[in-house]
Amino acid sequence: MVLAACSPKLRPVAPVKKPAENVPEKPKVADRPVKPVEVKPLTIAMILPLGLDHLRPGSKYTSPGLNKANMSVEYYQGFKLALDSLTAEGANFKLRLYDSKDDASQAHSLALNPNVKSSELIIGPVFPDGMKVFTTGLNTKSPVLSPLSPASPTTINSGNLITVMPPLEYHGWGAAQYINDKLKPKKIFILRSGFSQEQDYVRGFKNATDSLSKKKTKLIIATITKGQLAGLLPQLSKTDRNVFVVAATDQAFLNVILKSLDTLNRHYPVVLFGHPSWEKFSFLKIDILQRLKTHITSADQIDYKSDASMEFVRVYHRVYHIEPTDFAFKGFDEGMYFGKQLMDANFASLDKADFTGLHNNFHFIKKAGLGWVNTHVNVLMYSNFELKPVE
Repeated sequence: MVLAACSPKLRPVAPVKKPAENVPEKPKVADRPVKPVEVKPLTIAMILPLGLDHLRPGSKYTSPGLNKANMSVEYYQGFKLALDSLTAEGANFKLRLYDSKDDASQAHSLALNPNVKSSELIIGPVFPDGMKVFTTGLNTKSPVLSPLSPASPTTINSGNLITVMPPLEYHGWGAAQYINDKLKPKKIFILRSGFSQEQDYVRGFKNATDSLSKKKTKLIIATITKGQLAGLLPQLSKTDRNVFVVAATDQAFLNVILKSLDTLNRHYPVVLFGHPSWEKFSFLKIDILQRLKTHITSADQIDYKSDASMEFVRVYHRVYHIEPTDFAFKGFDEGMYFGKQLMDANFASLDKADFTGLHNNFHFIKKAGLGWVNTHVNVLMYSNFELKPVE
């Protein structure tokens, strides 16, 4: 699909001179039409798990497959709308769309496709396993965008990779920076459930706290069973805020530990920082989270009341006749940002090109051997029974 726009070229009209008397007029030569200058198309290969083979007669989508297909279409439509907007600035994009089928062999095959390899920007595959196979077989210097997965780039190991969704360790870093800048505690309690899923967040939080406070903030890491917090009481303050970090996502553990913290909060002031996934957990009780002054980090905070978001919703609905989802917002933000980087040939300096988007901001850092990583997360707090941004 080629998306292009160019302004009409106007030729200046020269003044007409009256021919001298008795001088024969030269035969008039018809003006040749002026061919407009063509802008070289900027090529983009987009690889999404559309699963189009399920549309064949006798085949049908599974529920997970249909969810992946819907996600793909929504992301594509948002991205395309962004490219349509950028053509008004004179850009010319050639967008090629490929179906990864969420299949490793298909990802490997696409890595060998000449049209994919020669593209100036490659988007996808979406999921980490497919991306790892794809980048292993890919021989190109073009940037490869991981558009929707927060998987750590260490699982991919590609110097061409651009990770847009901040990996979990940067959520830990974002929470640590907010605590260091705003709360300035002398000690922080990190409560562990014992599950390994917490490790990336805790590691990022610990590294950030040690770096930002120059190891002046004491970190107390404790593995808690059955919600027992009695062993921490001698180290708690009854007057100052006691900052707790809980990176767990296990429902049983969270139900118990939050009740214990709520009881503790009656005598020891608690400020709690939790895992970004808590925003989606319906089993968590908002009244408890609010009493504990719970903060979480997020890379998906859309202000639907902002002028920019309302305008996007209006245009998206006019073009596609449906309401945009979070994936459409992400597609639009990424299309606007990376389309502009293509126009400016700026992929070597992403750290100098911060971006304020509709769903999140982009602040990239370069990691040796791992490519570029977006590190920006929003800090939210439960207030008036909803999550509101505080940073």
